[in-house]
Amino acid sequence: MSTHDFYVRAPEEPLWSVPASGAARFTWEYDPQAADGHNRLLALYQKGKDKQWDGAKRIDWDLEVDPYDPLGTPDEALALYGSKYWPKLTEKDKGELRRHYSSWQFSQFLHGEQGAMICAARIVESVPDLDAKFYSATQTMDEARHAEIYGRFLHEKVGMLYPINDNLQGLLGDTLRDSRWDMPYLGMQVLIEGLALAAFGMIRDTTDKPLPKQILAYVMQDEARHVAFGRMALRDYYRQLTDAELREREEFVIEGCHLMRDRLRGVEVLENFGIPKREAEELSEQSEFLHLFRKLLFSRIVPCVKDIGLWGERLQKAYLDMGVFDLGDSNLDLLMTQDEEIAEALDRERFATEERARVAEVAEAIADGAS
Repeated sequence: MSTHDFYVRAPEEPLWSVPASGAARFTWEYDPQAADGHNRLLALYQKGKDKQWDGAKRIDWDLEVDPYDPLGTPDEALALYGSKYWPKLTEKDKGELRRHYSSWQFSQFLHGEQGAMICAARIVESVPDLDAKFYSATQTMDEARHAEIYGRFLHEKVGMLYPINDNLQGLLGDTLRDSRWDMPYLGMQVLIEGLALAAFGMIRDTTDKPLPKQILAYVMQDEARHVAFGRMALRDYYRQLTDAELREREEFVIEGCHLMRDRLRGVEVLENFGIPKREAEELSEQSEFLHLFRKLLFSRIVPCVKDIGLWGERLQKAYLDMGVFDLGDSNLDLLMTQDEEIAEALDRERFATEERARVAEVAEAIADGAS
């Protein structure tokens, strides 16, 4: 079956073409250690090579998933909870609603990962330094693996996909159409990846379902490196820009943050259940779960934006108005370290379980032989 057989509604176009602009930059300096700051990027490149993994093997795809509750979503997290529609829903209806919300979330993850793969490839093409090209090449492979994994989860375990959200598509398009080489870093690795990490982390830390927990933990382990790469490259570059150039990038950040905060609400799910768009927007806005998510949404973005040097008065005021200014002092390095440790702990737990099973199997075989 084609992926198009799984969409709740067909994408407007089967292929989205974004006109490319900007220069492809070759460098004739093939000693990456000749670049300023090379040690940090080369160490990250080495880590990127060392940490490659196979999604078909590291993840236990034999784990069962209930398509009508893939993430263990509580009633309170559903936008219809507490509304006039909730008492009318049967248990089957609630299961269908959970399935649609999980499909919508993971579909946006999937589309975002394809966007990240394309942006990483664009960075390979446009960034001027060889060490950055080297690392971006490993990231392109990481993002391909993530798209593969989310696609497999949706096809095999949920059986349903949603098209890309219009506003996520708009932000991706703005990022890719910009001719400046730093914009794929800023749009993708700071804004879109920051949003994704917040969503991944919230589900990873709350779900009681082992398969999505594995998927999200392992993807986040990779993303910790990607954010570190973006911070290194942009922090160094933005020190060289004029105030006017920095303001242009701050405006891009403000607009992108408003888009993600105000438009990524899963309204499409409620529309698919026959609720008019305006009412669906109102129900989503009333959701306490959405308010919590919006706060968490900026936990990865604000400290990263501050760290790379985009912290002008207008940007600070925008974050004050959004109620997330205080997140600028969050310890981003600690969050990323925790992401890596959680994935490593899952590996240890799984390997220990497999080892116990092998020991029991050997003991049983010995006992059978003796008898």
